[in-house]
Amino acid sequence: MDNDSPPPNASGGEAASDGARAASGGDSASGDARAEGSGGAAGSGGAAGSGGAEGSGGVEGSGEAAGGGEPALSGGPEDGADGGGGEPDGGGGAGGEADPGENQDEDPDPDQDQDLGEAGVESGEHPLALRLEQLILGAPRRYTPFQAARTAGVSMDLASRFWRAMGFADIGQAKALTEADVLALRRLAGLVEAGLLSESMAIQVARSTGQTTARLADWQTDSFLEGLTEPPEPGMTRAEVAYPLVELLLPELEEFLIYVWRRQVAAATSRVVQSDDEEAVDRRLAVGFADLVGFTRLTRRLEEEELGELVEAFETTAADQVAAYGGRLIKTLGDEVLFVADDPGTAAEIGIRLIETMTGDETMPALRVGMAFGTVTTRMGDVFGTTVNLASRLTSIAPRDAVLVDGDFAEALGAAGEAPLSEADVDATAEKYRFALQPMWRRPVRGLGVVEPWLLSRREG
Repeated sequence: MDNDSPPPNASGGEAASDGARAASGGDSASGDARAEGSGGAAGSGGAAGSGGAEGSGGVEGSGEAAGGGEPALSGGPEDGADGGGGEPDGGGGAGGEADPGENQDEDPDPDQDQDLGEAGVESGEHPLALRLEQLILGAPRRYTPFQAARTAGVSMDLASRFWRAMGFADIGQAKALTEADVLALRRLAGLVEAGLLSESMAIQVARSTGQTTARLADWQTDSFLEGLTEPPEPGMTRAEVAYPLVELLLPELEEFLIYVWRRQVAAATSRVVQSDDEEAVDRRLAVGFADLVGFTRLTRRLEEEELGELVEAFETTAADQVAAYGGRLIKTLGDEVLFVADDPGTAAEIGIRLIETMTGDETMPALRVGMAFGTVTTRMGDVFGTTVNLASRLTSIAPRDAVLVDGDFAEALGAAGEAPLSEADVDATAEKYRFALQPMWRRPVRGLGVVEPWLLSRREG
């Protein structure tokens, strides 16, 4: 993802990592450095108004005790480790009292726009892009990666792993981080220190959140900024229209994101609580793939915009059908979607509804669906295992506008009274079945041996 100010990783080198460990490790040398460099630590209130660790705003004279000066560590980790650097803003040398009033982000520097413009020229970034970034992040750039790690009280190595897990590129020791970055580091590290998460689990939290929100941010930016930023007056650029648009949309989208996330967490927690302990990770689920037929040929025939509209319509329709009938959409892959359901009956309804909906749309190509039922491993919102692989293989051999299921799926439908496994069962109790199953020829499936697929359809009447 193109990111104007991507948070960092450990590209600052071994010196940076060693320096951060020395600063955050809690040894006596580090403690003395904080005591000597903080000067008016009692008056500084932490680093640059972040409410951080005591004395962190002035570690060995490292810079912004009052929040207004240039951090001495901007030259690189070696300067910070040696204690080189200027006096805190506001004068008085190392022992000067910091002015708490200067430490408030709510009162931005009146020359801030000019500084942003100069920073953009120096870094090659557009000044308006920097203004948009500050609007979205809510704070100006202030820290290098080394400074952010030390202010948060974590090692450079751990900070780098967090940033990479969130999906951001290396930036060396450029000053590109804000108070929010420091706070995020402190929160994740605090969860580990409190024993609520292991370090590896905290990395997974960062990675899953980063991957999910990266796609969401790309989609929203493409949709909103492309569709809503047509210049209202001649001479105005799209970029100039973007700023007030983002200013209006940002708080509303933020609140909506939190609402949807809480709803999803509530639903996921309910599913876990209602399942057995053994099924918390390895569960029996119905897994389905739905795949557009002939999509590769379509990519050569359709214009890019038409192809994009087709994919969006397919994903939207599939997502609506999966959600409406009680399934969960795991991911979309352009011409294919992957979904799961807690039981085969729900999955069967979704699979057939997808075929019925797509068949009724003349703009859509044919669809094929493959489903399997069995043990599935869930990790970071995705599903893995033999059941998933089998569903994918069944999709590849399914006829056009048809649904294929595996033997376990068919047996589970029969056991639940959703479909007969034999026509001998139909005569007396035909009305109770929703679905029909027709055994197909056994065939070898790559990597999975010989399988016996069943053709699933809706029972007439």
